[in-house]
Amino acid sequence: MIKRIFILLALLGLVLMFLPFLKDFDFHQELGDLSSQYVEGSINDLNSQNVVTSVIVTYRGLDTLGEVTVLFLATAGVGFLLRKKKTSLRSRRSSELLQTGSQFLFVLIILTGVYIFTHGHLTPGGGFQGGVLITTAFLLLILADINLKFNHSILLFVESFSGVFYVIIGLFGILLIGMNSFLDPAILPLGNFGKLLSAGAIPLIYSIIGLKVGSELTTIIDKMGGE
Repeated sequence: MIKRIFILLALLGLVLMFLPFLKDFDFHQELGDLSSQYVEGSINDLNSQNVVTSVIVTYRGLDTLGEVTVLFLATAGVGFLLRKKKTSLRSRRSSELLQTGSQFLFVLIILTGVYIFTHGHLTPGGGFQGGVLITTAFLLLILADINLKFNHSILLFVESFSGVFYVIIGLFGILLIGMNSFLDPAILPLGNFGKLLSAGAIPLIYSIIGLKVGSELTTIIDKMGGE
């Protein structure tokens, strides 16, 4: 009975919290000043079709760097907590048909993930989405063969290289353009609007983010499901 009362009080508190937003909500017929600058800058300054990509990678590039850093710290934390476990939980054997099917799907999923983060400036998606999809490909292999072991040296190299290269690209913007140009995609030619090789360094930046997210999440899954 007491548990139900607390649940009702929590729901009532949530309703009271969001009620002012619902009462004052109003549909805008046109974009605000800041939103208009983002939309116009995405096309005129960056040659990018995807406004969301332009905002994430350039206008709030430091926030994206912080998000990637948080993910790295989470990966390091998982590795630290599980480092002393010696007993292996991987003992189940799977059929050869299941392993072969998972390996075939693995290639298709990887290609789809790469497509998503290399075309993030043209279509919905980007580095985080593509990186997560790449992680699901490795998760599929683990589920098909729980005795499978990954080369952690390769995962560590990809994660470290992508993180360092991400910062180097940002510093190139400062060195080549100016102090306020961290992660400015104009360090590379902007190309033709709507083409794959357009939007300057945005495709490169998103590819780096995709590799970093994919390697870090794969490490977490491998640690949690492995030894």
